[in-house]
Amino acid sequence: MDQNILAPVVALAGWSLVMWVWMYATRLPAMLKARIKLDPTVPPAVLTSTLPPRVRWKADNYNHLMEQPTIFYALALTLAVAGTEDALGAWIAWAYVGLRIAHSGVQALINIIAVRFFLFVVSSLCLMALAVRAAMAVF
Repeated sequence: MDQNILAPVVALAGWSLVMWVWMYATRLPAMLKARIKLDPTVPPAVLTSTLPPRVRWKADNYNHLMEQPTIFYALALTLAVAGTEDALGAWIAWAYVGLRIAHSGVQALINIIAVRFFLFVVSSLCLMALAVRAAMAVF
């Protein structure tokens, strides 16, 4: 099994955990300050809608890291198991991870949607390249 592509997989998983910590490090104090009562009958969006945007942005980004990157994990692991990965594939995977980390930084700190969208599109192109490579490896 080729392991060049596994390092970016672990890096993105680690980054997701960093965002999880950052999310709760900002969210819990904000919830306490706002005196939000945890009520299971109230939708979570209603509970957190009173939080400041800068607090919500971290949670939004964490959720984003649970969405599209799941495709990255599947593709990278497919390439590793198939044993067909090379330096170019690893470079594409690292580019994807770097772009997703940059996307997190933009969303969590300044949340300029045009910049976030650009980073999302470019990272999606990396993901598409990995998908083509994985398809070539297994079909």
